[in-house]
Amino acid sequence: MKKFTGADYAVVPATNGEEAISLIEKSPPDLLVLDINMPKVDGFQVLEHFPKENRKYPIILLTNYDSDEIRTRGKELGADDFFVKKDMTIKSLIEMTENLLKKNQA
Repeated sequence: MKKFTGADYAVVPATNGEEAISLIEKSPPDLLVLDINMPKVDGFQVLEHFPKENRKYPIILLTNYDSDEIRTRGKELGADDFFVKKDMTIKSLIEMTENLLKKNQA
């Protein structure tokens, strides 16, 4: 989170999927970085709650697993991009974030 706030992003963390849903319903983000593995409600369930056709912000799906099954399910549920934690850096996540925000504003 420090890297994001240092890059001038306002970060609103959620400790679990239920909290994430509540926060998003109160104030939709410009972009959502969503972990698949969360307590109470997982990232896929959060994606199901906010279908792509009903939202105006992109979602980056964060995962520890680089599998075709997870990518396919994420894409089907409306994830805009994927960040596999073991293969990427925070710098690349910030670049991905900037690119999606620019694309979403166009």
